[in-house]
Amino acid sequence: MTSRAQALRVGLFVMVGLALMAAAVVTVFGARVFAQQELAVMHFGGSVYGLQVGSPVVFRGVRLGLVRSVGVVYDAGRFAVPVVVELDRERIRTVGGASAAADPALTLSTLVAQGLSAQLATHSLLTGQLYVDLDLRKGGKPALRDANGLIEIPTTPTRFQSLTDQLDRVDLNRMSNDLAATLAAARSLVAGPEVKQTLSDMALASASLAKLALSLEKKVAPLAAAAQGTLAQAGEASTRVAVAADRLGDKVGSAADRVAGAADRADALLAPGSPVLASVQQAATELARSAAALRETTADEGATAQSLQRALGDVASAARAVRDLATQLEQQPQSLIRGRPVMP
Repeated sequence: MTSRAQALRVGLFVMVGLALMAAAVVTVFGARVFAQQELAVMHFGGSVYGLQVGSPVVFRGVRLGLVRSVGVVYDAGRFAVPVVVELDRERIRTVGGASAAADPALTLSTLVAQGLSAQLATHSLLTGQLYVDLDLRKGGKPALRDANGLIEIPTTPTRFQSLTDQLDRVDLNRMSNDLAATLAAARSLVAGPEVKQTLSDMALASASLAKLALSLEKKVAPLAAAAQGTLAQAGEASTRVAVAADRLGDKVGSAADRVAGAADRADALLAPGSPVLASVQQAATELARSAAALRETTADEGATAQSLQRALGDVASAARAVRDLATQLEQQPQSLIRGRPVMP
């Protein structure tokens, strides 16, 4: 075999080896070898046990990259676990949908500002492996960069981690001491003489109440019977009073009717224009005319004149009395029956 053929065989063997190596790399790492990668960092405050280098980073079930490194740092009096992830830049753009896949402005910083955050999720309950779960949650803030220039993706604790943190903050020793002190105070209070005296007083009070209830039960029946009898008598009395009131009302009504009839008759006799009142007024007028005629025919001197004057005065007084009587009967016709009212 010549040296040229041998060199050809060696070259062919190397080319086949390189091809096999390239195929193996593509098989193991996939298209990620030729994709544009972007690094980001996440700071977790709790334990990340189960998260390993190479663990997947997914967004709602879609794998966007993997974990590149996991470390521990001490800052401001507490420990933090920075996790550096490697994300596929092309797959990041697909998060916004088909219309945003070709949008170069849709970057990791834009997603962080829209609320992108990371949580640790369990990949397998048997092995306890974890993975990084990305999702758009509330409370988006502008993206920050660390000292190495990597974009920081905010982290949010899971419900189990939140519960664990709350349990860690609970002071069980203090709670147990407070419970022990409370039980001791309750025990001393129950064993004290005050409680015993109170229980004794309550027993006496219950016995007294039982006696009172028994005596009331014996007296209730007679009292109820007496009350029923009293009510029956009251009903009968009210019935008799009603009957008497009806009778008295009838008598009073008849008397009132008679008085009203008499008053009506007196009003009819003494009404303006009635014959009786007209006769009285005519008599008074004639008396006045006679007195005036006698006064004109007599002189002022002599015994006869004086006698006539006295007679005329009497006639005038009689005329005034008749006029007053007529006026009174016109104003108070009931006085004809009841008489003149007595002045106080």
